[in-house]
Amino acid sequence: MSLRTSTSRALKQALQSTTQKRSFSLVAKAGVAAAARPQVVRPVVNSTRGIKSLDFAGTKETVYERADWPTEKLTEYFKNDTLAMIGYGSQGHGQSLNARDNGLKVIVGVRKGGESWKQAQEDGWVEGETLFSIEEAIGRGTIIMNLLSDAAQSQTWNEIKPLITKDKTLYFAHGFSVVFKEDTGVVPPTDVDVILVAPKGSGRTVRSLFLEGRGINSSIAVFQDVTGKAKEKAVALGIAVGSGYCYETTFEKEVYSDLYGERGVLMGGIQGMFLAQYQVLRENGHSPSEAFNETVEEATQSLFPLIGKYGMDYMYNACSTTARRGALDWAPKFYEANLPVFKSLYENVKNGNETRRSLSFNGQKDYREKFAEETAEIDAQEIWRAGKTVRRLRPDYKEEL
Repeated sequence: MSLRTSTSRALKQALQSTTQKRSFSLVAKAGVAAAARPQVVRPVVNSTRGIKSLDFAGTKETVYERADWPTEKLTEYFKNDTLAMIGYGSQGHGQSLNARDNGLKVIVGVRKGGESWKQAQEDGWVEGETLFSIEEAIGRGTIIMNLLSDAAQSQTWNEIKPLITKDKTLYFAHGFSVVFKEDTGVVPPTDVDVILVAPKGSGRTVRSLFLEGRGINSSIAVFQDVTGKAKEKAVALGIAVGSGYCYETTFEKEVYSDLYGERGVLMGGIQGMFLAQYQVLRENGHSPSEAFNETVEEATQSLFPLIGKYGMDYMYNACSTTARRGALDWAPKFYEANLPVFKSLYENVKNGNETRRSLSFNGQKDYREKFAEETAEIDAQEIWRAGKTVRRLRPDYKEEL
């Protein structure tokens, strides 16, 4: 979050967010030599292994690892293909750059002259060579990667669908449009493979972890298998766009879990809990610094990383005996209080209410302005204003955009 000093400044920066250069972008511009781009730290790849069936808490699941698809195998597999990235938002940016760095032939299709076009040029995509209009990119591509926003997919589908001819593959990073076809109108042609690769993180993370030589986890799914090779293509593309490993799901399960998760503990739930805890501390006389450190800083800088690296039980064991006892006693209370909310949330995802809400809001012409107003309200909350000062005190602090 940027170091804005007022709500109006927050709103202005949010409105300009699409014009700002991404900190994680490649610095190469059109015509700049590839040597100018950030180095990709490629992991040491062992000899190719077979597909793995692993035990996940008592349930056997098949996973596909990056080591099964070294760069040489990827480039050979896709030697006759052109990946046409349609849309250059967060996921489109990360996935296309990773696939390009993995040696695949990638082109980008966006509206000429728009912000996405400019950002693509900043990342080294060249007009007439690797950067085209949406229609021309689809015509040139064999694998059409439709990573437009959910609302944009619905709005443009009637123009795009006739261009997806029999010899192509249709690729999504989210099952939203296909699963909720009654609301979006997105019904794929019946004579093409339709597949999905859904990274479990933002496009920023997809790119940054790839550049670090790591990889984000992704789910893969097949909606329609015409060639008999749809799943194999999905796995290979999952690795090509930067995944560390892939696991199988369905379009339907992917979209249900994704909408549910981001509204729950990933974003909506965590904001609500952070704000409620901070507010109670402040109402009881605690300073903003103390309330923020106890609510956000300790969670994100100390405890959450331990959970991510070692698990919840390890985190409990890393804390004081007093903390352990209190956490064990109160966890069931939070579970009981939250379970009805999560059940209601899942039902609203499954019955399409969340989809219709998203399409209605995100399809409005002034969507960006309204979104900026709402995020500016969050930015103006005392908890996050206090957080800006706390973050400046970190030894590793770097000036935020």
